[in-house]
Amino acid sequence: MPSLPELLDRGASFLEQGGPALWGILLLSFIMWYLILKHYWFLRFVAPSQLQQLRLRWAPRRGQHAPFDRRQREALLAEARQAAQQPLGFIESLSQVLPLLGLLGTVSGMIQSFDVITVFGNGNARGMAGGISQALLTTMAGLVTALSGLYFNNDLKQRAHQLLEEAATTLDETSSSA
Repeated sequence: MPSLPELLDRGASFLEQGGPALWGILLLSFIMWYLILKHYWFLRFVAPSQLQQLRLRWAPRRGQHAPFDRRQREALLAEARQAAQQPLGFIESLSQVLPLLGLLGTVSGMIQSFDVITVFGNGNARGMAGGISQALLTTMAGLVTALSGLYFNNDLKQRAHQLLEEAATTLDETSSSA
């Protein structure tokens, strides 16, 4: 197993080969993963207490003003929906931008390779390898991070949907027990 300095050296070499586009992919993927982990935390630990608060806010209001009950219920559910789905659009946007950054790195790497061909001709394979390496690394990094982001975003959407169904069921049960 490689030591920590060796791993850091390999990581720095990887980032250097990928060029500026790979740094952008790294930055956006850190932001995306922060949002994903934060939302899992929210759904696991914060949302259940918010669901309990929703139940408590609804309990005194039910049955007092029957025509307004439906609107009040919808307002409470809209509030829960906003909290449950808040970062999902941004995570999805990041997942769509990451492959585009990979494509930008691909184009940049191919331009670098064509510059080498222009100056040295086809005989300098070593010079062209840097541009091709940059193109492939950024494409791979953009696609891998985007696919993982889309997978976890869909999982979070399903969990948020389940939470909202639970909230609606909770309000209905509270209404029927009055």
